[in-house]
Amino acid sequence: MNDILKLFKRAAKEAIEASDPTAIQFGEVTSVSPLKILVEQKKPLTMAQLVLTRNVRDHEIEMTVEHTTEVGNGPDAHTHEYKGRKKFIVHNALKLGDKVMLVKVQGGQKYIVWDKEVDV
Repeated sequence: MNDILKLFKRAAKEAIEASDPTAIQFGEVTSVSPLKILVEQKKPLTMAQLVLTRNVRDHEIEMTVEHTTEVGNGPDAHTHEYKGRKKFIVHNALKLGDKVMLVKVQGGQKYIVWDKEVDV
């Protein structure tokens, strides 16, 4: 009976591995233009295989601000309000050497570049 259980466990594990499930992987940007990422230090990926999230791209966001700014020095100095809905650019584009986290889409044909690793 124990051998049958082991056989079922092994068959189930092999079936899961054969389906090439989604997995988290790590890579490094080896080229920016054209974009290339080396995954797990062995598999090079090109832009055709990559899906970039906003976490790894330059992008524009709108924010609501409300504060006072000070302009000038001495007798010409003055303050004014700076408030309302403003657009800002977030500079997150990938750079050479960036370490990234990727999600391999089931089947392994596409990889979502999820985010950059942060040195602590």
